[in-house]
Amino acid sequence: MSHRLRGNINNRYFEAANALTSKKARRRIVAYVESYDDIYFWRTVLSEFENDKRYFEVMLPSKVNLTRGKKSVLMNFLEGEGQRTGEPSSELLLGKDMIACVDADYDYLIQGRTQQSRRVLESPYVFHTYVYAIENFQCYAPSLHNVCVSVTLNDHRIFDFQEYFRQFSEALFPLFVWSIMFYRNGNYPKFSISDFNRVADPGGFSVHNPWPSVANVRRKVHTKINDLQRQFPDAKEEYLATKDDLLALGVTPQTTYLYIQGHHLFDTVVSPILSKVCNLLRQERQNEIYHATAHRTQKRNEMSCYENSLQDVKAMLKKNSGYMLSEQFRRVQDDMRRYLDNDL
Repeated sequence: MSHRLRGNINNRYFEAANALTSKKARRRIVAYVESYDDIYFWRTVLSEFENDKRYFEVMLPSKVNLTRGKKSVLMNFLEGEGQRTGEPSSELLLGKDMIACVDADYDYLIQGRTQQSRRVLESPYVFHTYVYAIENFQCYAPSLHNVCVSVTLNDHRIFDFQEYFRQFSEALFPLFVWSIMFYRNGNYPKFSISDFNRVADPGGFSVHNPWPSVANVRRKVHTKINDLQRQFPDAKEEYLATKDDLLALGVTPQTTYLYIQGHHLFDTVVSPILSKVCNLLRQERQNEIYHATAHRTQKRNEMSCYENSLQDVKAMLKKNSGYMLSEQFRRVQDDMRRYLDNDL
């Protein structure tokens, strides 16, 4: 059975099932997502909109062949090939009882330059994160101190995450504009996301003196921009237009980290920094216990109790929901609110 036919049957099934239920029963809206990790994130988005008339069920696009990912979500439930091939165009297979919830990746920022970007931006039944991916939300700088507290149970602020990621973002922003420009004009093989990530790796990092790592990023950015300017000497006007457009879309020099590749930000930048901060906080708490005026057995019991309460950095970062206070998350909620208001 084709993806299109299966998606159409699924949508009609959900609509028919909702139509057959009692008027007092809640309407079920299925939200398809890219991966297992996305299920929890989109649950945090959708929970606010559940009431006595409707509820959401978040799931992967296929229980049959276990396919995952953005393309699987969109290709299973959208039909866009008809217009390209000259065949009669088809309706969107998503509908009021079946929606798709995906990472924005670069699709939001390239603003319809590709078929996938147009699908993500133009369909009323596709919702995206605005930031690159859910990992960027999990790494939302104002929430990272709370992640450290949840890991170490130590509320001592020994590192300014917001200031660090402000400067890290400002260092990256000029090169990020180049990256988006190349993905918009199709020249990305000359400067891919992988190329950008190599520059966006801070390298060595010290909690007590983090600024050399930012200076290292700034140096690599400067070197790469000089190289790109030599290769593309006539790109200035296009670069400045792209920069203005990104600013209008909500990207600022201070928030660039939210729009770079999510896995790179999570695994290469934020997790190592958090691990070093948490190690110091853990040692600080252990030293307090060790030097407390108490007998040996009491200290041993206290240390055992504390160590048994410690959590894994990456696990707690994945559960971080402090991003719910961010402007970008509110934009996702506003999109869902408009969809539901128009669907009444």
